[in-house]
Amino acid sequence: MLSAKSLFQEIIDNDESFRLFCSIAAGGESQGGWENGRIAALVPESERGLAPRIARHGADEDKHGRIFHALMKKRGLEPVPVPAEADYTMLLEKHGIGLAHDRLRRDERLSVRDIVTYLAHSRVTEQRASEQMVMLRKYFADDPTLGRAVKMISNDEDNHLAYCHEELLRFAYAGHGRAIQRILRECALAEIAVYRDVGLAVMDHMGRVLGWSKPKAAALAAGIRAVYAYERLGGWRRMVSLRMPERRDALGGPAVEFA
Repeated sequence: MLSAKSLFQEIIDNDESFRLFCSIAAGGESQGGWENGRIAALVPESERGLAPRIARHGADEDKHGRIFHALMKKRGLEPVPVPAEADYTMLLEKHGIGLAHDRLRRDERLSVRDIVTYLAHSRVTEQRASEQMVMLRKYFADDPTLGRAVKMISNDEDNHLAYCHEELLRFAYAGHGRAIQRILRECALAEIAVYRDVGLAVMDHMGRVLGWSKPKAAALAAGIRAVYAYERLGGWRRMVSLRMPERRDALGGPAVEFA
């Protein structure tokens, strides 16, 4: 029977597919670490109090990248280049979502609207990350090799999502509510399409590595497209709602290291 657990178990059990999975994950996390680091350095003076939390967000993402590299190293594996069609963060940038990298490379202060854009983009992508890690935690929390890493990353992603909710609500109360809702909607609709395309690309690569039959590959592709159809019809709305989180000031302290 084809299930999410059996699919991930198959990917994890094979060295080549595990290496590809970890390489893609590490690349995205490392990119997120760089982006948050640059944003923290360029925060406008009026929002300097937010800089430590943005820096903490970046430090967590960097840590996640190191965790995925460590998981590969434990199995004697080296990372592989991330296929362009499977590069989630770069494809989001190409769709104009978030802050452009050429803007972040310039040593010019960001505007408050830039920070709102960053937080709205993060609220959408952290929703996806949190949901993915909840699924992995469900299946692999007790795994002797992956369990600790999965639980730590999942907790961090939940913290990131809580932080985005809290800060966006603060900006909404300060008069940015309409802009926030517009940006959230744009980000969510773009993200679900990118997630579909990346999912199809990753499954195509995994299928070649693992020798999947055409019917199995077709079934997985149909499942990915079905998720997109659900999200396009209204599932995307879960990515744009805002509520005060139970975890307040979730990024108020230093990052917890993975030793």
